[in-house]
Amino acid sequence: MSRILIVDDEPSICWSLRSFLTDEGHEVEAAASVEAAERILDRFHPEAMMLDVRLPGEDGLTAMPRLQQRADQAPVIVMTAFGDLPTAVRAMQQGAFDYLVKPFGLEQAADAVSRALAPAPAETSPPPIPLAESGEPIGVSPVMQRVFKQIALVAGTDVPVLITGETGTGKELVAQSVHRHSARRDGPFVPVCLAALNPAVIESELFGHVRGAFTGAAEERRGLFESAEGGTIFLDEIGETPLALQVKLLRVLESRQFAPVGSGLLRPTNVRVVAATNRSLSESILQGEFREDLYHRLRVFPIDVPPLRERPEDIPPLVEHFLQLAVGSRMPPLTTGFLTALRERNWPGNVRELRNAVECAAVLSRGGPLQAEHLPRPASTPQNVTSMTASRGLDAELVAWVGRAIQSADPGETGDLYRRFLQLVERPLLQTVLAHTHQNRTAAARLLGLDRATLRARLKAVLGADDTEPGGT
Repeated sequence: MSRILIVDDEPSICWSLRSFLTDEGHEVEAAASVEAAERILDRFHPEAMMLDVRLPGEDGLTAMPRLQQRADQAPVIVMTAFGDLPTAVRAMQQGAFDYLVKPFGLEQAADAVSRALAPAPAETSPPPIPLAESGEPIGVSPVMQRVFKQIALVAGTDVPVLITGETGTGKELVAQSVHRHSARRDGPFVPVCLAALNPAVIESELFGHVRGAFTGAAEERRGLFESAEGGTIFLDEIGETPLALQVKLLRVLESRQFAPVGSGLLRPTNVRVVAATNRSLSESILQGEFREDLYHRLRVFPIDVPPLRERPEDIPPLVEHFLQLAVGSRMPPLTTGFLTALRERNWPGNVRELRNAVECAAVLSRGGPLQAEHLPRPASTPQNVTSMTASRGLDAELVAWVGRAIQSADPGETGDLYRRFLQLVERPLLQTVLAHTHQNRTAAARLLGLDRATLRARLKAVLGADDTEPGGT
């Protein structure tokens, strides 16, 4: 039996956690404020604590180092209903064991407590790092909270990071956040789009060249790796790297040395490498287009940025953020119809497409309330939610999606991969078949091989359709 202290000002949460953990065999005490927790610590010595961020009086994160000191450095599980990246980074870099966003399941809380109580080798937490005021990824959804947690965990290290995700999801913003919250934050952040570099001079662009290295090399030139010295180099679209250059990148990652073009002398480099891709590198390896050893060297810590269609609850805060950037403090009102129309789109261009649509709507509204009719026409129809490229088949797309979902899942948490997968494919299937049959559900059921009752139930569950059928069919 272990001793647990819960610090939360919501009586229902304290009661639920206390009852559940007591049934699990733990001895549990609860406090509604930091001051009450300190009084409990005079007589009760917990082996783990669950600490809310927002408390009456002193907030939880400010008090966490002091409470940990009073409790002999017992591990702390931070809880919050207002999860954002700065909070996650601050919690993790102050030594929090885990970070739970409300509402969370009791099983999830019990799993976090169990892991906190398990014996582990002592580790030295990195020092707190000042937080940036802007330029952070935005999101309140569980999938984005997971991304925030991953950024917070890896920022204090120096290991390579591989960021994956569809076009427009904000991979460079994630890379900037990793740099901004790292010990290299005072050094340069050098973004490089490898696909935009001329293949004939890409090696010279990255590693520089000496005088006379090739025709036209009249003087020595520094490369982008030297420009990033002491900081971070962001290799975007890493999947487009020519095979010959992949060998040299692997050598730089392994030896932390490089040779400028035309020179046989190696130079040391002190650069952190963060790479990103919207391609499936696993498939590129199978096709002989990407080196497996480089893939594993880059993917020391993977971060998968979810597409916007998997995080619809993030649309309102993103819209407000983009409106503030576009029009400043004179932000026009958002109507229910406008937000509903945004949620119903599939956003193949993801956050980048959403920003463009919001800015367009702000211009068309001329300072008035934003309406659905102010939005530009969608870039694709709802049937194209899984938008495939011409060169890749359906199976490859689905395999890549499942792989990204597995990579981004927390091993200790109960996932919803099956539900998300069905949602991904069932909605466009039903919408396409109904459009083909002109909303005739009898014909649609026949085409799908379902009875009408089953189809009606699936339409209600997936599309929110009511029981009335257009045309009485």
